[in-house]
Amino acid sequence: MLESIKKHAKPFESVDDLDPLINSIGEAKYVLLGESSHGTSEFYTIRAELTKRLIKEKGFSVIAVEGDWPSCQSINRYIKNIGSPPNDVRLALESFNRWPTWMWANQEIIELIEWLKNFNQQTKRTNKVGFYGLDVYSLWESMDEIIKYLERTGNTGLKQARNAFNCFEPFNRNNESYAVSAGYLSEDCMKEALALLSTIQKNKWKYDDDEESSLNMEVNALVTVNAEEYYRTMVTSDSKSWNVRDIHMVEALNSVMKYYGEGTKVIIWEHNTHVGDARATDMKDAGMVNVGQLIREQNFPEDVYIVGFGTNTGTVIASTEWGVDFRVTDVPSAQNGSWENLMHKAGAHNQYLLFTDENRKDFSKRIGHRAIGVVYRPEHEQYGNYVPSIMSSRYDGFIFVDETHALHPLALESLIY
Repeated sequence: MLESIKKHAKPFESVDDLDPLINSIGEAKYVLLGESSHGTSEFYTIRAELTKRLIKEKGFSVIAVEGDWPSCQSINRYIKNIGSPPNDVRLALESFNRWPTWMWANQEIIELIEWLKNFNQQTKRTNKVGFYGLDVYSLWESMDEIIKYLERTGNTGLKQARNAFNCFEPFNRNNESYAVSAGYLSEDCMKEALALLSTIQKNKWKYDDDEESSLNMEVNALVTVNAEEYYRTMVTSDSKSWNVRDIHMVEALNSVMKYYGEGTKVIIWEHNTHVGDARATDMKDAGMVNVGQLIREQNFPEDVYIVGFGTNTGTVIASTEWGVDFRVTDVPSAQNGSWENLMHKAGAHNQYLLFTDENRKDFSKRIGHRAIGVVYRPEHEQYGNYVPSIMSSRYDGFIFVDETHALHPLALESLIY
């Protein structure tokens, strides 16, 4: 495998050197750009530059990310100038106030957002570029959005929205409290959430306007239903709750694609564990699916292109425990015999590799592939940060940055070194 990497990987210094990757994407409608951590500067900046090229050169018009729908709407409104948007990009990013805030409230994303706003102001395209969050965590915020809209407009569905809200209200916006009650005591709000979704879907044509209210209502209702199931299952089954989350992200994406219309092309930013086909990892053995797998299964092979990202060493923004302050953490050199270690041995520089019919068999053996989460303790890395993967089945291309650096969160006063 090392010799095959040496043969097929190519060095790069900037995105301008990635023309073969852009060409390999061809006419794909779904381009999934991964990351091996949520706190690495280079992953964000490289994906941003690739995104710009795909928008300009190949007509992509949707960016969908691993973020909450209501928070990402603040960016979407800002770049499209719809629905009383904030007048400053930093104000738009203030909506990302749920931990881990640094995933989107960071310096690296600002330049892309400003570029998108400028592009939308100048483009003559019918559909301006949109920015949407696909994640499932915004249960309370999504219900708030639904009720505020229905109270303001007097539209159909207010009764069902209030019924759902009243059911969830005793849990004081505490996800864990609801999870315990629903998962162990069978005291849940599934019926009310489903009634709300059904009403919204039946009446979404009534919400049509130039502020995307029909899409906003539909996805927030989807979040309500799927977040309820996610929290209800998380205390009893990690694999089932994982599947609920990733299936939701694809459902939300499909709603966006349908709203934009036939021929829409989307760029998806998520962690490698979501975009890299789960069938090529040990996730399959655990009965888990992910976004990359589901999108491949729902579309023609030529319509989907998945790019993984990785590094050998450097620094990263992460926390030592869930919900605590983030810090700059050293990333040790990749474990001997891992994918990242072989890439480093093949050349201690930035490089990319395209998996093709010519070379896929050379990378068909399972190998450890590093994944760093928002919680990261490097001293324990060998016990759970390497996912056994068949790289040429998991991805269509791979971008390797030999030494990476920590992301730059906007809330720098919270940074702990």
